[in-house]
Amino acid sequence: MVVRLPLRGLIDVNCYLYAEEKTRRAFLIDPGAQGEALLSLIREKGFTIEKILLTHGHFDHIGALETLGTREGIPVWIHEAGKAWLEDPELNLSARFRRPITFHGAHFFRDGDVFRLEADPDWALRVIHTPGHTPDSVLFYDEKRELAFTGDTIFRGSRGNDAFPGGNGGQLLESIRGRVLTLPGRTRLYPGHGEETTVAEEAGWYRT
Repeated sequence: MVVRLPLRGLIDVNCYLYAEEKTRRAFLIDPGAQGEALLSLIREKGFTIEKILLTHGHFDHIGALETLGTREGIPVWIHEAGKAWLEDPELNLSARFRRPITFHGAHFFRDGDVFRLEADPDWALRVIHTPGHTPDSVLFYDEKRELAFTGDTIFRGSRGNDAFPGGNGGQLLESIRGRVLTLPGRTRLYPGHGEETTVAEEAGWYRT
C-alpha cells in the first residue's frame, strides 16, 4: 500500500510510505520535515522502516534525516549524483532559509537498481534516473502495481523547476518525455508536492 504523509515545513511536501500491509514493513520516501512527528506516527501505526529512499537532495525532501537517519540509524539512499546535495546547504537550498541542512553517510544507487522489501520481495521499486530538476532526480517505479514516486520531476499539470543549481530545462523535458511518459498510461504518479495523477493525464501537456 501507499500512504501519503503531507508534511509541513518551510515548503509543504509529500512524504510516502511504500508498505507491505501484513508485516507493516516499509520504505519511507522523501521525509522532508517534522522528523519527531513523523517518527511518532510511524511507531503509532506499527510500521518498520527498512530504508529511506530519496528522489533528490533538496532541503524540503531531506529535512527529517537528522532524526530518522542520523539518530535512529535508518539507512538513507540517494542517487550517486546526490552526495554533494546532501552535504552542501547551498546546493540543497537550505542555506537560503538560514537553516542549513547536511547529511553524511548515505548509500548510493544508480539508474536501474531495484529495491525490494525484505518482508516480501514482490514489493519492489526500480530506480529510473530523471535528471533536470536536479542532477540526482529519480523516480521509484513499481511495475506490478503501476505506480511511481516522482519527486519534483513532474506534478499534476506541471513540471519541476529547473532554475536551481544543477537544473537543466532541456534535460528535464527529455526525462519527462523519455522516461516518465513512456510508462504505461495507467501508472499512478505520486509527486513530491500536490495531488497524485497518472501518466495518461499528464501526457497531453507534452505532445509536440
